[in-house]
Amino acid sequence: MDTSKILTVLTSSEGKLTVSAHGAHRKNSKLAAVTGLLVFSEMTLFKRKDRWTITEARSIEQFIGLRDDLKLLALGTYIAELTEAVSDEDSPNPELLPLCLNALYALSEKIKTPEYVKPAFELRLMAISGFEPLLSLEENNISDESAMEDGILRLSSGALCAADYILSSDAKKLFSFKLSDEALGELSRKTEGFLLAHLDRPFRTLDYYHKI
Repeated sequence: MDTSKILTVLTSSEGKLTVSAHGAHRKNSKLAAVTGLLVFSEMTLFKRKDRWTITEARSIEQFIGLRDDLKLLALGTYIAELTEAVSDEDSPNPELLPLCLNALYALSEKIKTPEYVKPAFELRLMAISGFEPLLSLEENNISDESAMEDGILRLSSGALCAADYILSSDAKKLFSFKLSDEALGELSRKTEGFLLAHLDRPFRTLDYYHKI
């Protein structure tokens, strides 16, 4: 039986890497916990013939608060899938890992609800991945589809102010904004639509999140 794991690892210095963890599936393996889903770990990697292997690792943050809430766990896995989708092999984007970790931490520690974390993460992720929208005040009765045409994200005044804050704020204060339920729903709906239109692919974790 093969006891190894093949991992997709996001690093700050090397970008996205495919890494082997030999024996990680073995009972009582020291690598089992540190190579789990949604775990932030410090790893020592060895590269040979374009293949990376973990030689040792220790867990820094396991985001335990996500494990006892199915909705939070579903959103956390969507955040991970989305981050993986915009990451490139051997091409680091230094803003990606902190953004992902901050979003997972905010959810795990119940700092902000999913309704706030999800659109803020999506919008900031698109910006640092080269898909930053132009923000514009929407006209009356405009459809959601028309509100996202030509790279322009048209929002009502409240949602527009929040989107501008998300795109320009310090990374550590990304989730420090408040909106009415109506404006927050609009921001979430249109940000998600903008993201899906520009990445042009489905996300199974997002579909699952919406079913919960």
